[in-house]
Amino acid sequence: MSQVRHLAARVVVQVLGGKSLDDTLPPLLERTNPKDRALLQAISYTTVRWYHRLHFILRRLLNKPLKDREIQALALVGLAQLSKMEVKPHAAVSETVAAAGRKTWARGLLNALLRNYLRHHEELERAADQDYEAAFSHPAWLRRRIERAWPRQAGEILVANNRQPPMVLRVNLARISREDYVRILQDAGIEAMPLAQVASAVRLVHPVAVTGLPGFAEGLVSVQDGAAQLAAPLLELQAGQRVLDVCAAPGGKTMHILEHCPEVGEVVALDIDPGRLARVRENLDRLGRDLPVKLLCGDARDPESWWDGWPFHRILLDAPCSGTGVIRRHPDIKLLRRDGDISALARLQEQILTAVWRLLAPGGMLLYATCSILPEENARQMEDFAARHPDARPVAIGAGWGVSSGLGRQILPGEMDGFYYARMGKCA
Repeated sequence: MSQVRHLAARVVVQVLGGKSLDDTLPPLLERTNPKDRALLQAISYTTVRWYHRLHFILRRLLNKPLKDREIQALALVGLAQLSKMEVKPHAAVSETVAAAGRKTWARGLLNALLRNYLRHHEELERAADQDYEAAFSHPAWLRRRIERAWPRQAGEILVANNRQPPMVLRVNLARISREDYVRILQDAGIEAMPLAQVASAVRLVHPVAVTGLPGFAEGLVSVQDGAAQLAAPLLELQAGQRVLDVCAAPGGKTMHILEHCPEVGEVVALDIDPGRLARVRENLDRLGRDLPVKLLCGDARDPESWWDGWPFHRILLDAPCSGTGVIRRHPDIKLLRRDGDISALARLQEQILTAVWRLLAPGGMLLYATCSILPEENARQMEDFAARHPDARPVAIGAGWGVSSGLGRQILPGEMDGFYYARMGKCA
């Protein structure tokens, strides 16, 4: 089991070096004994999720900074198990110490650090609660932005960002009702419940591997948070319409468009990354063949390089964003994002919006979406867009979910992921 801690420390080192968990963890999981994979994933995610708090505690336990990155990561891995996981203390300490391997000089240090934490954990945790970054394990710049944007809800948001995310499914309502699929899950021994605000969504009481989901390979169901499942209904699709899905990878919303309105004329799924576009194809293959869909690899800011000149009746722009609404699913955002990224992302969103707007047919509608909770990327972005485009008119979203925010609605992390939606109609 010390190998699991060693690999978890490698994950932490790579994330601190700028790589995402999605890029770092899967190759290591493939090389890990299947019975140990869940533990490796849990330790890696927990350490990254609570990094700012754990690092604060580690500094309190050290007389001087640790220069060895791997041993520092191992110390954080050990603290994560003791502080935030239900791992027996003696196992957490002994296996973490053993993971030092040939670096025998570090074994005594790790053992002393972790046992010192056990002796003084109440005092150390109280000190962490008083530190601005450590208290909610968020970098100071991000906590400040959240508090400015949502002063009344900031505490709840910060807590929600550190919770384990639920596993939510999207039922293919073109092939089976949600009620019937829930019964199939129950027959398979999988506890699930409908998500009240989203007609296609089912929340699992306990996560399961996708291979264990009845009908997954056949396209009966997909994994997608409830907030993301709101996009297709908000498009108000009609038979025969041409739809552009911008920044489509990994394809969940493209699939949902086809499930939600099988009579749609054509869906063009665009993404700039050929590797991610391949994932769209993999997902679509579960729906079957002969789908009215075209995959294009191209830069949304440069339509001349890929557009055929025929306008679209609907455009879904799931814009590149900070991901601040999905931190509970991607805790490495807290380590990989920087304050300066927000303005750069807002400029990119503006460029894409401006470029694809002219592809929309008069009388058509654009749905703007992000998984961000920051107004610079959401309410302010759409207000500025409307001010620059006299042919754009806001289309109200009448819904019981989220809160009104500028010209759209904002969902804050909680029952669903943090998401923003706004609709713009093009004057005929």
